[in-house]
Amino acid sequence: MTDYSLAFKPAIGLYGQHDPSAVLFENGDPIFGVEEERYTRKKHATETFPENAIRACLSHRNLEITDLDRLLLPYDPQLRGEIATHYLSDAIRVPGLGRKLSALERTLVTQIRSRFAPTRQIEARLESFGTPLPPIETIPHHRCHAASAFHPSGFDEGVVLTVDAKGEYDATVVWHATEQRLKRVRTYEHPNSLGLFFAIVTEYLGYRMFNGEGKVMGLAPYGTDNPEIESILRELIDTGVDYDVTDLTKRWGTGHGVDVLEEAFGRPRTETPGEFDQWEKDLAHTAQKLLEETVVEITETAVDRLGTANVALAGGVALNCKLNKCVRESPVVDDVFVQPVAHDAGLALGADWSRHRPADVDRQTDVYLGPEFEADEIRSILETNKIPYTEPDNLERYVAERLADGDLVGWFQGRLELGPRALGARSILADPRTAESRDRVNRFVKHREEWRPFAPSMLESAADEYLVDGRPAPFMIDAFDVRPGKADELAAVLHPADDSTRPQTVREDQHPRYHRLISEFADITGVPAVLNTSFNDHAEPIVRTPTQALKDFYGMGLDVLALDDFVITKESSRSPRRREGVTVET
Repeated sequence: MTDYSLAFKPAIGLYGQHDPSAVLFENGDPIFGVEEERYTRKKHATETFPENAIRACLSHRNLEITDLDRLLLPYDPQLRGEIATHYLSDAIRVPGLGRKLSALERTLVTQIRSRFAPTRQIEARLESFGTPLPPIETIPHHRCHAASAFHPSGFDEGVVLTVDAKGEYDATVVWHATEQRLKRVRTYEHPNSLGLFFAIVTEYLGYRMFNGEGKVMGLAPYGTDNPEIESILRELIDTGVDYDVTDLTKRWGTGHGVDVLEEAFGRPRTETPGEFDQWEKDLAHTAQKLLEETVVEITETAVDRLGTANVALAGGVALNCKLNKCVRESPVVDDVFVQPVAHDAGLALGADWSRHRPADVDRQTDVYLGPEFEADEIRSILETNKIPYTEPDNLERYVAERLADGDLVGWFQGRLELGPRALGARSILADPRTAESRDRVNRFVKHREEWRPFAPSMLESAADEYLVDGRPAPFMIDAFDVRPGKADELAAVLHPADDSTRPQTVREDQHPRYHRLISEFADITGVPAVLNTSFNDHAEPIVRTPTQALKDFYGMGLDVLALDDFVITKESSRSPRRREGVTVET
């Protein structure tokens, strides 16, 4: 008899604030998964219940909620009581008697609900799907992160680090994992949070918590060691295995920490991010340096203590690919696996996997778990909207030729990726060989800061030829140095400040059509890689549907759109000659 579990991460009430998602499991295997933001079209879908994602999961197997064997929540609200005094002290610090009393009342009500009715809010939201509801199981937040990292890693044994802003009461956890179990070894309790530390620097530099941390990571290589900045930060925090950042993070959110930084540095937070002076670049560099220093020391201490040199990572901080590179390059580490959906959307994966022995979970090789669209459906959309299209006999060769000619291509193929990275299903592609290509995509397509780098998708067979320590890296979540003599071939996908890159390696079995496209591009140009960035405009989630892809195609500076077997072009893009990033006819 088929066993179905639905794991979902809400972003309401007791269950966090961002990145809701849902994953359907069939006999223990994830068969469909999607993030709610792909439906709401609001990045990270904050303060949102994943109703659309849940309906999509059920629809994938034509199920009703009553057909499920269980519902899985990647939070155990009862564990919030571990730091109840912290929540109360936060409420007491609220200024003004009326506001203070209101905050205390909200805090007490929340604690009571956490203890005595931990799933009632969720049950109420699910009743519209049908009743009676299946049993609801609650699983600790960081345990779900840990299972998402270790269970699909392929390791027999390993150290697992889960690092984020906050679970129920924990912010960083070290685990010892074997084929049989996960064992918690050390817990760094909230508010001693590396995720909040980096979020505070992010907000100080003008970006937003849970959204701008990757931009600060990308800014960091443009900075240099600045003894004054480093001295001030080290007075505020302790780094290393016994780190302590609570002088900055003692209150939830970033406001207190940003105020502390303003006073310590004697300069206000950045109000208009994007154009940074050297001091701001140096601050990003220093914050990244201290984060790396701390996580690497925690890792190395755990490896020494536990006697295993395999490391698995998850939690929002594990999206920091520069940090992951430092962990991988540690002399005491043999191998690293980073959960590609490392942030809270990946909790739904770990929720079901945590119910099984790690040895019983298959190795994760891709994240193509979302919806796909039949060719007839796409054709109908095109013809209904009177959009001209062609169907090349060899789509991959045609698109590769257009890329080699300098065109910018929207690539919409197969099932949508789960997670923050486009991996050849909902991607924007370009020629990786020139810096001009990078600049055109930033300016005319992504409409974002021109200093921000892009990443390549390359054939896995070419990884060792192009990358120092080259190895399979299918999820674009680790950074590598490029081998001397190969940088000129990848100019558009190198970080301009340090010539590193964040590759996705591609095998034929992972995405056959994408592999064929890159192979055709290699046949034409000799370079087995393409520039790959997510198919979305600035501050927009990755496109989910053909209609969204068409909207972005006509609203962005793209030349070609490959929708399944169909190709749509713009009249002005029929010739490869270009001026100032805009195709002109000759």
